[in-house]
Amino acid sequence: MVSTPTEYNWPVTFPGNLRWSNAMQIVKGMVPYAAAAMAEIDNIRLRLIARAGEADLDAVWKEEWSREADRVAAYGDKADAEGRSITAGNQYMRAGNYYYSAERFMPPGDDKLAMYSKALRRYQGAMARLHPEIERVEVPYERGLTLPAYFVKGKGQGRRPTVVLFDGMDNAKEMSVIFAGLDLQKRGINVLAIDGPGQSEPLRLRSIPSRHDYEAAGIPAYDYVASRPEVDPKRVAVMGYSFGGYHAPRICAFDKRYAAGVAFGAMHWNVYDFVKGHAPTDPRKTSASTFQFRWVVGAPDNATALEWSKKFTLEGVADKVECPFLVLHGENDRVVPVDAAHKLHAALGSKTKELRIFTAEEGGAEHCQVDHRQLGVDYIGDWLLKNM
Repeated sequence: MVSTPTEYNWPVTFPGNLRWSNAMQIVKGMVPYAAAAMAEIDNIRLRLIARAGEADLDAVWKEEWSREADRVAAYGDKADAEGRSITAGNQYMRAGNYYYSAERFMPPGDDKLAMYSKALRRYQGAMARLHPEIERVEVPYERGLTLPAYFVKGKGQGRRPTVVLFDGMDNAKEMSVIFAGLDLQKRGINVLAIDGPGQSEPLRLRSIPSRHDYEAAGIPAYDYVASRPEVDPKRVAVMGYSFGGYHAPRICAFDKRYAAGVAFGAMHWNVYDFVKGHAPTDPRKTSASTFQFRWVVGAPDNATALEWSKKFTLEGVADKVECPFLVLHGENDRVVPVDAAHKLHAALGSKTKELRIFTAEEGGAEHCQVDHRQLGVDYIGDWLLKNM
C-alpha cells in the first residue's frame, strides 16, 4: 500500500501535490551523483512553498527552477572564463538538471524548446569538461534519421558486455549516463545511453515521436553496438528506465539477439488506464502534465492520444521474451503501482527471470528507486554480470 503522508518528508516534498513532489524526487535522486545539490533544491522548495497560493503553479515551477539554474550556470560561466574547467563542468551539470526540471510542465511550443535548449547546452558543457572520454554518437534509426546517444566504454580490455539504456518519459540520456552508465562502466560493462523516439532530444529537436513498437529503436541500437570493436555481440542487454519498463520487454520480445533485459521500474500493464488517469480535475493529483503522453506520441488531441495508448500494452508480448529478465520496483512507487511489476514478472516467458521489490525499510521503495537509486543500479549491475 502506498503511503500518503499529510506532512513533509523526503519523498513527499509537497503534501497534497503529487505532481510537484514527484518532479522534486527526480532532481533529488541526482544528488548522490553531484548532478544536483540539496541546499539548492531546498532553497527552491522554500520559494515554491511561499508561492503555492498563486493561480498559475506551472509558471511558478518554471520560474523558480530556471532562476536557480541561471544562478548556477552564471557561476559556471565565470569559472570557465577563468580556466577552471572542472568547476565549470560541475556547475553546468547541476544547471542542466535544473533547466530540465523548469521545462517539465511547460506546454509544447517555442518557450519550452528554448528552456530545453538551455538544459542541453549546459548538459553538453558538463559532459565535455567532466567526461571527455565518453563519446557522443548518432545511432541510425529510419528514413535517414538518427538517435543521439552517449557511448561509455567499460573498464578492461577486449570485447565487453554492453547495455543499451533507454530513458523514461521524463529523463534524458545525460541523466542516464550519470546515474547508471558510470557505475556499469566500473564493472567492465559498456553502455549506450540513448534518447529514443519520443524522448528528450529526438522529441524536442528532431520531432521524432514515441511509438508502441519500440523494437523499431531497439533493433538499430543493437546493430550499432554490435558493430563496435569493444562490444561482445553475444552479451548485449537492453534496459529501460521508468516508461522504459515497457520498452525493454517489448524490444526483447522482438529482437532475440539481446542476451538479457532489465525493467528499471515496471510500467503500467495497461497504459490506457495510466493516460486516462492523467486528466484529473485537480492536476496536483497526477504525476505528470496532462499533455505529456499526447505530446510524446505526437497525437493531435487528447482523444486520439487516449486511443493510441491502447497499443502500448505487453499483453501477448511479454510471454515472447526468452532471455533472462530482471524487473525492479519499489513497494511505495507513487507513479506505477507495485502490482504492475508482479504482473510483468508473471507474464514474462523467460526461464530465468527475477522480480526485486525494494522496501521502505531498506530504501529504494520509491519510483525507480529514486530515493536510493544506488541500490537499484548496484543490483542491476551485479545481476547483469551473472546473467548475460
